[in-house]
Amino acid sequence: MNQAPEFLIEDRQHDSIRRLAHVFDLERRDFLKLLGGGVLVGISASSPAQESGGAHRQDSEGNIPDSLAAWIHIAEDDAITVNTGKVEIGQNIRTSLAQQVAEELRVPISAIQLVMADTALTPFDAGTFGSRTTPIMGHQLRNAAATARELLIEMAAQRWQSDPATLSAADGKITNTKTQQSITYGELAKGQQLARTIPADPAVTPAKDWRIAGTSVAKVNGRAFATGSHRYTSDLTRPGMLYGKVLRPSAFHATLISLDASAAEKIPSTKLVHDGDFVGIAAPDEYTATRALNALRAQWKIMPQPSESELYNYLRKNPEPAVNGEGRRDRQVSGSIERGLASADKTLAHTYTVAYIAHVPLEPRAALAEWNGNDLTVWTGTQRPFSVRDELAQALRISPERVRVIVPDTGSAYGGKHMGDAAVEASRLAKAAGKPVKLVWTREEEFTWAYFRPAGVIDVKSGVRRDGTLVAWQFDNYNSGPAAIATPYDVPNQQIEFHPSDSPLRQGSYRGLAATANHFARETHMDEIAHLLAMDPLQFRLKNHSDSRLRAVFEAAANKFGWGREKSSATRGFGIAGGVEKGGYVATCAEVAIDPSTRNVKILRVVEAFECGAIVNPNGLRNQIEGAVVQAIGGALFEAVHFENGRILNPHLADYRVPRFSDLPKIEVEMLDRKDLPSAGAGETPLVGLAPAVGNAIYAATGMRLRALPLVPDGLAQNSPELKSS
Repeated sequence: MNQAPEFLIEDRQHDSIRRLAHVFDLERRDFLKLLGGGVLVGISASSPAQESGGAHRQDSEGNIPDSLAAWIHIAEDDAITVNTGKVEIGQNIRTSLAQQVAEELRVPISAIQLVMADTALTPFDAGTFGSRTTPIMGHQLRNAAATARELLIEMAAQRWQSDPATLSAADGKITNTKTQQSITYGELAKGQQLARTIPADPAVTPAKDWRIAGTSVAKVNGRAFATGSHRYTSDLTRPGMLYGKVLRPSAFHATLISLDASAAEKIPSTKLVHDGDFVGIAAPDEYTATRALNALRAQWKIMPQPSESELYNYLRKNPEPAVNGEGRRDRQVSGSIERGLASADKTLAHTYTVAYIAHVPLEPRAALAEWNGNDLTVWTGTQRPFSVRDELAQALRISPERVRVIVPDTGSAYGGKHMGDAAVEASRLAKAAGKPVKLVWTREEEFTWAYFRPAGVIDVKSGVRRDGTLVAWQFDNYNSGPAAIATPYDVPNQQIEFHPSDSPLRQGSYRGLAATANHFARETHMDEIAHLLAMDPLQFRLKNHSDSRLRAVFEAAANKFGWGREKSSATRGFGIAGGVEKGGYVATCAEVAIDPSTRNVKILRVVEAFECGAIVNPNGLRNQIEGAVVQAIGGALFEAVHFENGRILNPHLADYRVPRFSDLPKIEVEMLDRKDLPSAGAGETPLVGLAPAVGNAIYAATGMRLRALPLVPDGLAQNSPELKSS
């Protein structure tokens, strides 16, 4: 199954996330033990492989195992175990994947036990990101389950010497429809493996005939989460376990000049590790570890670095350095942008910006590391267990076969847990201490040392005829990324380009990647053109695209919202936006209220229509859409990372504003179930329409065109010149 081009682009972005700069030294005897005699040919610590935590794996979803035994095991007691390298991080794929297997095996969902994200047990998986689980892993497991079902029917036919066409599978049994003779899956599989190659296109159940898939099945293991009995990484313990803490630099890219650890070393039962740039503490309890950490006296050399005030000029002027002569620039051209602009009756050019924002997962990074001789086992919350396995092997200079990574169901990630930062740190401490070590990042560490959603600058220039027909579209994105950069609108002359920048802050994946930034710029600009022509924003959009699926979500959202029934006023505004990403189609309508005395903005109502093919779990999908809308409120209105000369200025929840209950609008979801189309992912695309819809609603009420995210971190300032530009 070949990866789509957007997935390959996305992989390059994920693999370019900078690792925390831990470079471990080795004692000479350990060095020789690893390498033996002879000549060593090494690589620079700044190579792409080091920066990414391992070179991009070739055996990704494009080359997954085709052996049935790798995916499904049926025990004598009828227990069905299904293996997948995907991780559960709150998106409820444990349930939706189990539904799809249960559907094809004709068993209740309670019969399915998923083993997820254990590098010793599950097939390789590139990671849980990019809305790939449903279209790729769901597809794979359905194929495997359908193959297993047909194999079980063949096994029963051979046992009974009967025609397979007279046999049916249901409720975990094969039954002869003529004789009513039956046998359980477990009895058939007794003493055997399900040995068969999964064909490329087995006979899976059409979505219109689904009985388990396509329904709102309750969350698997939901009671454990609701009662608090589920054990996250931070809840795990091992015999003799110690607690770890790491000394952080006083600023990004700081160099350790000197370390006085004498006071810390006097604290009983503590183990100090000073290895190259890495300084950490392991102690019997968290209090003692923190006390020892605070007793360290370090001096750092800090180089001058770009600050927030100069960010957007910096991103324009500092392209990302090429690696081996190659960059990550993406360019799409059709027609002639020059001729298109020359033929336009009106042109429009504006710049849009997005700030860095933090992921703020409910569960901060955590890892528990345990060595058994030269073998390492790490429990950690990550979206990429196999990549983290390779990262650990590289950092600790051992074979990947000696590393096992296990991912307990994790308390959210939002694209922020691709790397093994905490895992590497816990493993180094455990190696030195000779005991298991658990390390849980503080909220301040999470805000400071995790990577951020990229900031960006986007220049848009367009040309349009008087009748509302787009004829030219020029779109340049600096730094934030190429996700959803292509316009879904029909424009004969286009020039679209992503310009990677040398980011001053550590940056990487965030839910939706750059799709949020690119939709914000595109859908805000579309609104600006509509107003320039005095056209209805919805009708202008519908006029300029021929995609029936996009039209369907726009019309569904507009109808449910009542678009056009009420005009905007000085205290209330209505906005609309939409788009396409990862095979999902979204349209969002927003109603905002402007307080006339405080000038604060309140989102009153959001209607979102979403279509992602055949829906596997309607309730799960609704939760994803509603959750995406809630998360999008922060980035749209007030979330931003503030920094100066290598230091984060708001590294606490007291200073970093996330959505609160009081911020929540009425959210109405319209889901279009296309059982005639393959299922696409839904974890990201529902996020992207809110910011432009809200910005467009603010303009409709106030005449203030806001072209920067967040839109109103301090409310609408009445005398702010940049807010009054239109």
